Amino acid sequence: MSTSHVIIGDGIAGSSAAETIREADPDADVTVITDEGEALYNRILIKEFAKGKLPEAPISIHEPEWYDERDIDLQLNTHVTGVDTDAHEVHTHTGDVYEYDKLLVATGGTPAQLPVDNADADGVHHFWTFQDARNIKEHAEQTDQGIIVGAGLLGLDLAAICGAQEIDAHYLMRGNRWWRYALSLDGAEILHDAMREKGVEPVFESGVDRFEVDDEGHVEAAVDPDGNRYEGDWAGVAIGLDFNTEFLEDTPVETDDGIVVDEYMRTGVEDVYAAGDITQFYDVILGERAQNGAWGSAKEQGSVAGTNMVADSDAEVDGSVEEEEEFRWVSTYSVTHFDFPFLSFGHPTLGDEDAERKYGEREWRRLAFKDGKLIGGVLIGDLSQQSKFKKLIREERPVADQKEMLLEQDVDMDELTEATAAQAE
Repeated sequence: MSTSHVIIGDGIAGSSAAETIREADPDADVTVITDEGEALYNRILIKEFAKGKLPEAPISIHEPEWYDERDIDLQLNTHVTGVDTDAHEVHTHTGDVYEYDKLLVATGGTPAQLPVDNADADGVHHFWTFQDARNIKEHAEQTDQGIIVGAGLLGLDLAAICGAQEIDAHYLMRGNRWWRYALSLDGAEILHDAMREKGVEPVFESGVDRFEVDDEGHVEAAVDPDGNRYEGDWAGVAIGLDFNTEFLEDTPVETDDGIVVDEYMRTGVEDVYAAGDITQFYDVILGERAQNGAWGSAKEQGSVAGTNMVADSDAEVDGSVEEEEEFRWVSTYSVTHFDFPFLSFGHPTLGDEDAERKYGEREWRRLAFKDGKLIGGVLIGDLSQQSKFKKLIREERPVADQKEMLLEQDVDMDELTEATAAQAE
C-alpha cells in the first residue's frame, strides 16, 4: 500500500519536499496544493522582472509538466480551509478532502498591511508573489513619484525597483537608518548613498500615519506621524508577513508567529511537518528557536522535511530505524541592486557582541557573536571572506576574543586556529 504525502504550498520549500519524496519513494502518492495560479517560480528573480531587467520566461522554475513527469498531483488555485489532524484530512474551499499519511505545511505568509487609513487603496503595492511583481511593474512604468515603507530587505527591493523604473521616491523609515537591527550607521550610510544615487531619498524617524487618496480612490500621498506629506501615486509597503496558519486554528499544531518545529521539521503533532519561512525552527547551531526567510534555507528545510517524512513512513511500515536528517544550515541573503555587492549571513540581527570595520567608501563588515561564537554578519563591497565566516559558524568555534583577526581584510584561518587553541589551553 502506497503512502500518501500531502504538501500545502508550492514555494521552494514545498516543491523541494515533493521532489525529495518522489526520489526517495517512487511509489508514494504525492499531492501539492497551492492557492496560487501558477507553479513554482523564482522569488529571487521576480524583483529583476519588476525592475524591467528580465522578461517573464526565466522566472518560472517548474511548468505543470514537471509535476506530471514525476507523477505529482499539483492542485493550483486551491485554498485550504482546514485540517483534521485526528482524521488525517485536508479540506479545501471546493469541498474536496485529501487524506494523508504525512502532511507538510509550507504555506509561507501574506504581506502585512499597514494599520492605517487607505492602506488598501489602489496604487498601494505589496511585494511577494509573481502577480505582485507584474502589478508593480505595470504601475511603475506609468508613474513618476513613489513612496516606500518598510526598512528591511524587501523594502530595499522596492527602492531598487523605483530606481530602475526612474521613479523619484521617498523611503519612509521609522528608525535612524535602514535595517537598523543588522547595520550600524556607518554600514547603513553606504546603502543610503546608493539609494540617493538612484533617486530614492531615505526619510528617517518617519513612517506612515495615513495614505491620502484622490476622488477615484487612488493613492496620492503618504502623511507621516509628524504631519509631513509625501506625494506619490505609487506606494510599496514591505513591513513583514502575516503567516498563513489560519487553517490550523482548530488543530493542536503549535503556532507562534509561524509554526513551531524541531530540527527535523516536525511539529508537535504526529505526522505533521512544516518547512520554509513559516517555521519557527530549532536552530541547532544557535541553540534556540529561529526564523529565516532566505530561499536557500527554505529549499533545504523542504528537503529535510521530505527526507524525514519518507523515513518515518518506512519505519512505521516495516519497523526499520531510519537515521533522521536534521536541519543544520547557515543562510545567506545577497543584494545585487547596486554597483557593489551586499550579503548577510547567519543571524546578523541577533547576538550579544559585535565587531565592525569600514575599509573603504563602499566596503564594510560587521560580525555578530553569541556566547563567544560567531552567529552571523553583513558584508558590503567585499564578499571574499564569506565562506570562512560560514565555516566558523558551522564549527561553533569560540572566536569572539579574536575580533581583530576576524576584521582583517583577508582572515588567516590557520593563525586564527592557533590563537583560539592557545586561548583554550
